[in-house]
Amino acid sequence: MSMMEHLDELEASALADLEAAAEPESLERWRIRYLGTKGRLKATMPMLKDVSREDKPAVGKRLNAVKTTLESAFEERKSRVEAPGAAGPALDVTEPGMECGLGRRHVLTRTIDEVIEVFGRMGFSVAYGPEVEDEWHNFNALNIPDDHPARDPIDNFYVNGGRLLRSQTSTVQIRTMERVKPPLKIIAIGRVYRPDTHDATHFSMFHQVEGLYVDRNVSMVDLKTALFQFARAYFGPGAEVRIRPSFFPFTEPSAEVDMKMKIKGSYQWVELGGCGMVDPNVFEAVGYDPEEWTGYAFGLGIDRIAMRKYGIADIRWMFENDARFLRQF
Repeated sequence: MSMMEHLDELEASALADLEAAAEPESLERWRIRYLGTKGRLKATMPMLKDVSREDKPAVGKRLNAVKTTLESAFEERKSRVEAPGAAGPALDVTEPGMECGLGRRHVLTRTIDEVIEVFGRMGFSVAYGPEVEDEWHNFNALNIPDDHPARDPIDNFYVNGGRLLRSQTSTVQIRTMERVKPPLKIIAIGRVYRPDTHDATHFSMFHQVEGLYVDRNVSMVDLKTALFQFARAYFGPGAEVRIRPSFFPFTEPSAEVDMKMKIKGSYQWVELGGCGMVDPNVFEAVGYDPEEWTGYAFGLGIDRIAMRKYGIADIRWMFENDARFLRQF
């Protein structure tokens, strides 16, 4: 048998065997038999040395053609054998399916709803406002003058047109007082933005709840009572409130709010925000008479409330969208 006849027989035999390969296992056996390193095609190549010089170009060309034909036929057959439905249905529709898991609220959404519910029982309604603010509502109306360091560009996210991403939800309190006559009792909830370096307790975007109560004869006693009642209602009867003197431009007197709660088996004081009596200059900015009206305001970080409530050690985990973490709550 000549070399040409041998190649023709090899091609015909391989294609016939390939057509009979109906499952991945037999297809792999075919590949090893014909295209493998010890397959029939490789075994044919040493036979070229016995072909005459005049016939070698034609035989070599035919050998390459057979190789190309078999490789192409193998890939085409493989795609048909492995294609869905080629050897019966890939999915057994009679088999019971896997139960879909139910979605759930994000831990911060859950905390916000819980905070609203607690303050709602205390008579506070919810107010919302824009996240992109002007300097009047974010600073001036809150008794923060033009030369105050809190307005420094390195501490705020300024945008075009003298606007900025709000650095506190106190802006909502100003907007509410501009359109609502006293008395009023609101909480302002939402995202705020500050260019803080990210670490376990700081993030450049976080959430605040700020409370405002304006009426006649409101005092620090009312403020402390409200914070004490919130702590007991939200964190449980073991929570305590401590108020330490501090300074804020928009309240006078001002204080820091610490809450004592159980963390990893022991009770600790944790700073959650600030509070104080509304400064008369703020009332004058919105058209309230400070001789008639008094009020208190407080601001708490919702993210830190969630961290203390649910034992979260790093604020960044709440914004990474890791489902393994979020499923815990």
